[in-house]
Amino acid sequence: MRRFTGALRHSDWQHGAFCLLHLAGFAASTLLMSWGLFVLFFLALGGFSLDGLMHHLANLASRYVAAAPDRAASFGMLVGVAQLLFTAALIIIRRHHILPPQAALRSASHV
Repeated sequence: MRRFTGALRHSDWQHGAFCLLHLAGFAASTLLMSWGLFVLFFLALGGFSLDGLMHHLANLASRYVAAAPDRAASFGMLVGVAQLLFTAALIIIRRHHILPPQAALRSASHV
């Protein structure tokens, strides 16, 4: 029967923390990229100019404020579904970045 030493438990904790930090970084960067896709969409609508981008955002904001509550909720659902689809597509594209590289896992296991 193998006995676990304090150093082994400490190393396992470090490895778990490393993987969690890597996964949190992946999630944060994917979320920022999906928000960037929304910005890119409105930038493309505005002809890739700042003036056009602001014009379309102002138009969207004024229509959202003037909308009835059920229509605003419908728009919120539409944006939520689009966010989910963008995020899922980015996760599929970036799936090789979910886990840390094997070299980093091996180097952390002997510490």
